[in-house]
Amino acid sequence: MNIPAPVEICYDNMRFLITHNPTNAMLPKFTEELKSYGVTTLVRVCDATYDKALVENCGIHVLDLPYTDGAPPPDDLVDDWLNLLKNKFREEPGSCVAVHCVAGLGRAPFIRQKRRGAFNTKQLLFLGQYRPKTRNRSRSRFKDSTVHCCIQ
Repeated sequence: MNIPAPVEICYDNMRFLITHNPTNAMLPKFTEELKSYGVTTLVRVCDATYDKALVENCGIHVLDLPYTDGAPPPDDLVDDWLNLLKNKFREEPGSCVAVHCVAGLGRAPFIRQKRRGAFNTKQLLFLGQYRPKTRNRSRSRFKDSTVHCCIQ
């Protein structure tokens, strides 16, 4: 089985690790790898295929935000993701959040340059049209209303 190496992405005080979907048998090595990057939160965007308690027993919080492979994430999931990042990096600047889907392609990756084939046409269209929501017209949801997209 050809498993892609994890890809670390850094932006300002945020660090992300894009990784593969492990099996229960691979969890000891997988959690070791996560810890070597300083991962404290792991986000699964696919259906669960392993026991998250085994990861959480190693001190890594696992959050499930699954959505359909090949599709853009639903609005409520985007809101949950952005809230997670806002809180996480405000409380722990420089910490690392790991993300995985089944193969480390499609749902999990952030940067196409780092992992070829990371996005399909539907996902690129979603990212190209994405605009942050605002609570009201005069005030942006986030302190810095500038949206940075890191797809290359």
